Amino acid sequence: MKLTIKDTQGNDRGELEVRFPVVEGGKGTQAVHDVVVAFQAAQRSGTASTKTMGEVAGSGKKPWRQKGTGRARVGEIRNPLWRHGGTVFGPQPRSYDFKLPKKVERGALRAALAQKMRDGALVVVDALSSGEVKTKAAAELLKRLGIEGKAVVIDTALDEKFAKSVRNIAGVEFVASAKVNARSVMNAAKVVATRGALEKLQEVLA
Repeated sequence: MKLTIKDTQGNDRGELEVRFPVVEGGKGTQAVHDVVVAFQAAQRSGTASTKTMGEVAGSGKKPWRQKGTGRARVGEIRNPLWRHGGTVFGPQPRSYDFKLPKKVERGALRAALAQKMRDGALVVVDALSSGEVKTKAAAELLKRLGIEGKAVVIDTALDEKFAKSVRNIAGVEFVASAKVNARSVMNAAKVVATRGALEKLQEVLA
């Protein structure tokens, strides 16, 4: 498969051949699903917390003697059976993050990029840079490339001025090629990648 390279004005500037295998028939769908689930799990705050018997307020003194009162035996007022007592096996602060094998992550990214290629939603641009921090200029550049709505912009490294220019554009995410993942690609309607970024991705995904 060959992709057309455009400049920042939207004009054609040659072609780039895709070297990594573009899988057909929905292969890699499970890998993409796993990556999305892992990403969403990592975003969970995991701050749910309940107090155990050792954390609730109250005295540890035995309310009454063990025998002779006719009442049920009890050790302290903080026990879980009583009102205002501690919680048994309640949720505690935790991390929901889990890691996937690199092979799965790369397979998912390969499948996601292949899907965007088949849909004609991958735009390759010669280079991206900004001489000044200006959101309007960045928005006009994306418009010339045919980008509207949600998009992910991929470059070899994050140009600070361009990153500041696009961060206020709703739905646009700017990431380095080493940090891009299948979730970012699938969440975007269009993918914009510089020639250098796509070549580096091909080295990893080939």
